[in-house]
Amino acid sequence: MGGGARGLVFAVVTLVRARKRDWVRRQGHPAVRLVLPAPAFRRFDVALAVTALLADLWFVSAVLVFGADGVFTEDWMGYPGMVDSTGRGYQAAVVSALSSTAWWTFGIAVLGRCWITACVQVCLLPLAAWWIGTFDTYFT
Repeated sequence: MGGGARGLVFAVVTLVRARKRDWVRRQGHPAVRLVLPAPAFRRFDVALAVTALLADLWFVSAVLVFGADGVFTEDWMGYPGMVDSTGRGYQAAVVSALSSTAWWTFGIAVLGRCWITACVQVCLLPLAAWWIGTFDTYFT
């Protein structure tokens, strides 16, 4: 089982273990109770954030591996190989996919009140999309 799958299983196990505990704070103003999760829910949020971080790193690594062979021509990647004629739109598609993934997962995390996960998604993936968008390619 991969690291991302293990992290997701751990997050679900954390969720199941905490199901009998309070998910929302019982004291304070209703807005504060909504924004500040109970400790049991925060543990789930942390486990989910770590899982999202690992999945994001895997996604960006896969983009680099597939793009290093005939699309990207960065010096630090080594010999770029022959030109991949089908790779003309690869960089734009990857930047779009990373940005879309960032905003969709951010929105889902906010709806689920997983603030730490939302922060991880909105900080990591748009920066990765920008970084990959700056790469030199055979086509630019």
